[in-house]
Amino acid sequence: MRGQIVKIHSDLHFVQAENTVFPCKCRGIFRKEKILPLVGDFVEFSAEKNLIEKILPRKNEFSRPKVSNIDQAFLITSLVSPDFSLNLLDKLLVLMELHSVRPIICITKRDLISDDVYEMIDKQLDYYQKIGYTVVFNTELDKIKQLLKGKTSVFTGQTGAGKSTLLNKLKPDWHLETGEVSVALGRGKHTTRVVTLYEAFDGKVMDTPGFSALDFNQYSKEDIRDGFIEFRSYPCPFKDCLHTKEVECEVKKAVRDNNIMKSRYLNYLSFIGGDNCYED
Repeated sequence: MRGQIVKIHSDLHFVQAENTVFPCKCRGIFRKEKILPLVGDFVEFSAEKNLIEKILPRKNEFSRPKVSNIDQAFLITSLVSPDFSLNLLDKLLVLMELHSVRPIICITKRDLISDDVYEMIDKQLDYYQKIGYTVVFNTELDKIKQLLKGKTSVFTGQTGAGKSTLLNKLKPDWHLETGEVSVALGRGKHTTRVVTLYEAFDGKVMDTPGFSALDFNQYSKEDIRDGFIEFRSYPCPFKDCLHTKEVECEVKKAVRDNNIMKSRYLNYLSFIGGDNCYED
């Protein structure tokens, strides 16, 4: 039979097929060949033996958390407690671009900041929409439900930003555990410990502990550059331009002309370990 892993606990892999969930173990050769099943994997398995026999090819995969075959990611972005961070947002956006996952920026805690503070943030969010990203608020439940249809979605973001709270609003019967933000540390306490794939709104939803592998050392500078989607609109005369110290770089010119948001460019430089080449 064919099915999909919807949860992993210890050495048990829960495979959903034909509206039934089968608790399965893996063939012994998996460990020998260092094959690691992930939540989201499509598999061939024996329902009689409760045994996973083969992992089917993946669309994409992540190591932390261990998930695969994601279509889109809701990047839960708090405006306060924890504080709004363009650096973290850009890291997540690039990470999703590198894995061919559609990012959706989901804003939480709008009601906890003043209109004056929000006015500045709103201009920044307008930029992300202008370059092609979808931005929604966690209060727009009907809009989020529409976006979930027909997709396998993951909800991620800074701990304490409101991932599980939003999922509970979407599906109250899930009763997901939520946590408060530590006042001393300024960040949330982890509440989601086990990755689970749910069926909902004619799609599938993953609740995860969040993407903690945000170190770009495994990627080339060219990969990271290509993860900044607006750079593609400014082709440089140099095919392999890294937009750092190159003369006549169109991306640097776009930053100077305020067509590329300065914080995005500076974050790009920090991600590739480049010098600050921005000139006012």
